[in-house]
Amino acid sequence: MADYSGTRVLIIEGYARQCLPLIRAFKKADCFVSVLCNSKLDAAYVSRYTDERILGVCDRERENETVEQIRALLKTRKYDVVVPCVDFSASILSRNKKEFSQYAKIASNDWNVYRIAADKQATMSVCMENDIPAPKTLTDVETVSDILNSDINYPIVMKPKTGYGAIGFKKINDKDELENLLRENGKKISQYVFQEYIPQTLLQYECAMFIDNNNEMKTATVFSKNRWFPVEGGSSTLNITVDRPDIVESCKALLQKINWRGAADIDLIDDPRDGKAKIMEINPRVSGSVKIVFESGVDQARQMLELLSGDEVSLQTAYKKDQRLRCTQTDVLWFLKSSDRFRAKPSWFSIKNTKDHTFYIDDPLPWLAFSVSGLLKFKQEMGKRQ
Repeated sequence: MADYSGTRVLIIEGYARQCLPLIRAFKKADCFVSVLCNSKLDAAYVSRYTDERILGVCDRERENETVEQIRALLKTRKYDVVVPCVDFSASILSRNKKEFSQYAKIASNDWNVYRIAADKQATMSVCMENDIPAPKTLTDVETVSDILNSDINYPIVMKPKTGYGAIGFKKINDKDELENLLRENGKKISQYVFQEYIPQTLLQYECAMFIDNNNEMKTATVFSKNRWFPVEGGSSTLNITVDRPDIVESCKALLQKINWRGAADIDLIDDPRDGKAKIMEINPRVSGSVKIVFESGVDQARQMLELLSGDEVSLQTAYKKDQRLRCTQTDVLWFLKSSDRFRAKPSWFSIKNTKDHTFYIDDPLPWLAFSVSGLLKFKQEMGKRQ
């Protein structure tokens, strides 16, 4: 087994919950871990496992400054590997990969590949062209008439081509509602995806995957989204690892078709009309719920080191089933808002095989910081989903 001790890793976006299991895994490999944080309330900033806390600019509202911050760090400090946590930083690293690769190995795909994965319209086109299960999606939409004159059945979904956490998601029940929505809000057609609405009566899923430089799948961990917040559609609050070979095959086919490399996370939903799990989008970086991947016995941090070092990437497709991951803060909100609070399966009160996203008994401060930070941002985040 390759030795990565002393490898200097820079993780971008210390506020992201997924940075915590990554930090611990890189430390297990005896790496030196630095994290770019935007605030002293960032989970990674208060973690006892972070070796170097860099307080600087890492803010999607200040993209140009963030790019300059990353550029300055790479030019003035010695890092071997740079790892993004969310779409924002993954996009920055991909767009600037040629330049940044002069200073360190970048754990993000080349831009020509990344932009397909990040664009829901492009992703759906690849699926439809290759018979990979996905919702029927309109292509080449430039005007309202293109939608009105199509053969798509209502209700339909309108959502941004790029985005996260169901922000901008709209369910449209008929043509009149579509026309009113676009007219009243001044929506630019070209920025949105229009596709059939899949009844949300069954479960949603994620598949955390890892593809090596030979286009071979090395990891496929499938977990269900049993609850989410906001209740109408948002980020998952409880995940459970499951056995779904059909999902693995669909996701593998998609990532191999676009020549993806490294970690990616794919969202799906079971369609009650035909029983198939339909791909909804690719999250072009490690999963926000990557802790459940580690808890299930798969080490994506080591796979990143192997891939970027040119070593053979370890095959880690076997994983523990029925492992549960809970975001306690938003799961409490789900309980307060959902009419199914006492009918949920598994029970909201069950703690079987359950870990929290950000809580570790030997490192409790990140949970507290994540809670306070989330509370301060709650109104702003909910406003984005209106």
